[in-house]
Amino acid sequence: MCIRRDRLTALGSRLQQEVESFRIPGAVVALGIRQEIVYYETFGYAENRNGTVRKMSPDTLFDLASLTKVVATLPSLLMLMDDGRLRLSDKVVDFIPEFPDHEVCVLHLLTHTSGLPASRPYHRICKTPDDIWHRVRTETLEYRPGTRVVYSDVGFMLLAQIIQVVGGQPIDEYARQHIFQPLKMNRTMYCPPRELQNLCAATEASHDGPAKVGIVHDENAEAMGGISGHAGLFAPMTDLIRYVQMWTSPQYALLSSAVRRVAVRCHTADLDGRRGLGWVCRGDRYDHMGDTWPQTAVGHTGFTGTSLAFDPETGLWMILLTNDVHYGRENRTIVRLRSLLHNIVGSAMVP
Repeated sequence: MCIRRDRLTALGSRLQQEVESFRIPGAVVALGIRQEIVYYETFGYAENRNGTVRKMSPDTLFDLASLTKVVATLPSLLMLMDDGRLRLSDKVVDFIPEFPDHEVCVLHLLTHTSGLPASRPYHRICKTPDDIWHRVRTETLEYRPGTRVVYSDVGFMLLAQIIQVVGGQPIDEYARQHIFQPLKMNRTMYCPPRELQNLCAATEASHDGPAKVGIVHDENAEAMGGISGHAGLFAPMTDLIRYVQMWTSPQYALLSSAVRRVAVRCHTADLDGRRGLGWVCRGDRYDHMGDTWPQTAVGHTGFTGTSLAFDPETGLWMILLTNDVHYGRENRTIVRLRSLLHNIVGSAMVP
């Protein structure tokens, strides 16, 4: 399997057009096959509002938004499985006794089939991070577990709590020590320090105020101190390339090939969505991989404008990092754009 590089000129042309038309502020995009990087380019601006202009660079740190779920929370849980400390069938109540349902298990949380709500405005109804965590741990279900696929931030907030109970460390510390450091993802972090602010892509501004820079865009994650299982992670493209290559290189030993196979398999084929462990499978309503990618591919997106996809069979991968939300969350074009760009890449593949 290889990629015809001459067909990738359309990729850069389309992204440049999006920047020049002020539909997205900027982007960093990379794609490859297993350990080979085939394409890596930057476009536009890390910040471009209210008279502040900063160019995008290969070193720009992005607010990953919901990519946090598959870059921090998921691999931490898989590591605990590899270490014989966690099972998918383990009940949430075994780790969080105050959780009100005795049927929900780790598999339900990872596949978004737990019955928990999609989200709650905890940042509005709770006064402190401890108040939020209490509400999350005692959240009631909206449907019977295992009967529907409802994408849930709340479920991944609970998974962060399970990581802390089983792993003995808060999710930011556990992921840094057990995932990011071994992979040399040295600039992947929660809560970037002030000295790194100029390296962060700006996200949304409130009204006429300044844009968020280095502060998590997700309101619940911000109210929780910037650290959660559903959002909060920042990373540059270089680190995410190392991460996705771990999933596409069979010889890589950080996570076992067995646990990776389980993670990318669809566990919800008989329900109204197609979900692996954390990952979105082809055909799910949130599938952003266009029309031409292999049916064995999986991926995930983030609200700020980020996405990651890979095919464990061919080794194809693509990472698209944008700060699309910087221009506001209304009339966004990133959902359609992701699929169009993946079509370009999929059509450039040669068996």
